[in-house]
Amino acid sequence: MDEEEWTMPIATLRGVTLDCADPRALARFYQEMTGMELGYSADGFVALTGGSGCDLGFQRVEGYRAPRWPGQDVPQQFHLDLRVGDLDAAEKLALGLGAVRPDHQPGGDRWRVLLDPAGHPFCLVTG
Repeated sequence: MDEEEWTMPIATLRGVTLDCADPRALARFYQEMTGMELGYSADGFVALTGGSGCDLGFQRVEGYRAPRWPGQDVPQQFHLDLRVGDLDAAEKLALGLGAVRPDHQPGGDRWRVLLDPAGHPFCLVTG
């Protein structure tokens, strides 16, 4: 492909789906964190929507194993970055909703790494 072909998208991002043991519980966590609304719910799958055109989905996986961060015994595969205005306030809310703060924090004052209730790493970032 030449450069011109790279600038012509053929698709847009519709959503991101996270594997987990309990889709409803994880959806509630992210609903409280982001203010997104329940868009779809069925046995084994829940989706949140927020008007951006990109939904956040959660699907049940039997035998789900949480990622291990920062180690890679069970790779993180991806992580979400959530933009916030106040790192301390956002971290406090996330922890109150069931997130966990791992010891390894490479972002200094620029971002915080947390683990959601299913063990997925996500970052709270400013700016």
